[in-house]
Amino acid sequence: MRRRLCLGVACLLCLILTPLSGCFSTNTANPAAQRETLVQISTIDALLNGVYDGVMSFETLKEYGDFGIGTFAALDGEMVGFDGDFYQVKADGNAYPVSDSMETPFASVTFFDADLSQPVPEGTDYARLEEFLDGILPTANIFYAIRMEGTFDYMKTRSVPGQEKPYPPLAEVTKNQPTFEFNNIEGTIAGFRCPAYVSGINVPGYHLHFLTKDKNAGGHVLEFEVAEAEVSVDYTSEFLMILPGEESDFYKLDLTPDRQEELEEVEK
Repeated sequence: MRRRLCLGVACLLCLILTPLSGCFSTNTANPAAQRETLVQISTIDALLNGVYDGVMSFETLKEYGDFGIGTFAALDGEMVGFDGDFYQVKADGNAYPVSDSMETPFASVTFFDADLSQPVPEGTDYARLEEFLDGILPTANIFYAIRMEGTFDYMKTRSVPGQEKPYPPLAEVTKNQPTFEFNNIEGTIAGFRCPAYVSGINVPGYHLHFLTKDKNAGGHVLEFEVAEAEVSVDYTSEFLMILPGEESDFYKLDLTPDRQEELEEVEK
């Protein structure tokens, strides 16, 4: 049985742990509320610990959002999705459509509705994009879905190869991660900005994935430089986390150590 952890940021200390069938009833009664919810499968610290077994099918995941990022069972590549279409960027750098039967051990999704759109200055790189967005967002304390479309003078991404049990920690997997470089490439960046207080749960700050316009390649974003682009932001003030069930290795983990430094190294 999966369990669900619901946090309404807009409601002070609205924190509930219930069986899978029970937590989302208020959002079901109010469909608009679901569109302001970031839905997360498992935790980033579980992924760092090597918990890569799939816990939700993409058929089910799509019920929670049409936009998002994540990975696949056995950590077989990077997931990026928008407009209801999801893609798997494998270790060969190529992107493949995701079938409904495939499963994810970790993902974040929402229904994307832009609350803010801005042109991005030419020459903007990853660090300057963070500064640019932090300067126009109303608060650092809620979740934001980020979508940026345009042409990039340079883009560097990575993916990860599928693993076999016993699964190694994520830091070991990424030591030999394949990277991919693109020049003068059109495409879409999709991802999230999460508040600092989610350390151990998700990636604090920005976590972005990329898909080329022809949807043939992409990956986890490491570096980029904008030629011409527009960024759109969806303010997302509710959070729902669905935890793996009792049969998962998640139940055996010691999640007390602080793994923030390890996460920062993995994200590079």
